[in-house]
Amino acid sequence: MKRVLYMLMVVLASGGLVACSGKDESRVQKVQKPPVAVEIAAAAKADLVEGIEVTGSLEPKFWADVKTQIPGLVKQVYVTEWVRVKQGTPLAKIDVAEAEAMVKRAEAGIESARANLAQVQVAATRAERELARILKLKEAGLATQQGVDDARTETAAAQTRIEAARAQIRVAEEELRQARARMAKGSVVAPMDGVVALRDVNVGDLASDAAAAKPIFRIIDNRILNLTVTVPSADSARVKVGQPLEFTVDALPGKTFTGKVMFINPELSSADRSLKVIAEVRNDGELLKGGLFAKGRIVTGKRNGVLKVPRSALAAWDTAARKANLFVVAGNAARVRPVETGVVSGDLVEVVKGLAAGETFVVRGGFNLRDGDAIAVTKGAGTP
Repeated sequence: MKRVLYMLMVVLASGGLVACSGKDESRVQKVQKPPVAVEIAAAAKADLVEGIEVTGSLEPKFWADVKTQIPGLVKQVYVTEWVRVKQGTPLAKIDVAEAEAMVKRAEAGIESARANLAQVQVAATRAERELARILKLKEAGLATQQGVDDARTETAAAQTRIEAARAQIRVAEEELRQARARMAKGSVVAPMDGVVALRDVNVGDLASDAAAAKPIFRIIDNRILNLTVTVPSADSARVKVGQPLEFTVDALPGKTFTGKVMFINPELSSADRSLKVIAEVRNDGELLKGGLFAKGRIVTGKRNGVLKVPRSALAAWDTAARKANLFVVAGNAARVRPVETGVVSGDLVEVVKGLAAGETFVVRGGFNLRDGDAIAVTKGAGTP
């Protein structure tokens, strides 16, 4: 009897457990993952501009450090910083009193040499007349051959003295030219059109000669800039002279500037195996300044009818293998689809394989998704 009661209790307990288990399973089935809010977009073909991402810095193409050519005391300074100057504009003046004295002495030397020339020319004329007179006397038998020879020698000597006097004039004129050139070096002028970016001199300073002196002015022409960038060795063969380079600078957000590749270094850098490239930028309006950091790309080509998706739409993107996952909308659910990627253009990535035009994919919210998850579409590029 006791055994029968024990078995009955075991059966009743087992039935109770089964009933409880059934209730828990039904409760789990009722608790489902809510739809994930996502933004979607429709795949469409568009033009793709291929390029090489680069960074670099801007610097003026033309600039000049101005030094004094002769040592001396600075008497005057005519310009300040930030002013625009033309080629030949006086910047400063050095005391050239010694050179001025040399000019006056050279001018006096020229006058003396010219006076000496006049004297020897008179003597030469007298010698020629004496020679003519002696020749007539010789014909009449009133002069000896010795007298004729002496007269001819004096005439030749007079001509030599004339040439010496003329040479003396040329020497004096050369001394005057050198003295004037030295005096002209006392005037410091702008060697080019531009803006005075540096003034490091004041009246009363003692200037040194150009070999030892530091620059006292710097003139910068910002109308044409050089953008120097580095290109990875893997992309070096794609760079050609004449290709456009589009770039932006942090100082002018929202503005895109364009340059042209002008110089390509014939060898790669031994430090990082990169290629140095210089692009010329016409700085209309002079909005850009030397020293700005630039970020952009060298445009290497253009293709039509290319599928592109935002970077944010790709999951598990292997840039080296050019493979990624994309969540494609299938009804009210999102399905994972492997795709092959191509060229990266800014925030857009080319999809070479795995996606067709017109298909809808998840743009944002994919980090919360699993394959087959239900989705709730919020406003997005593909939403009507």
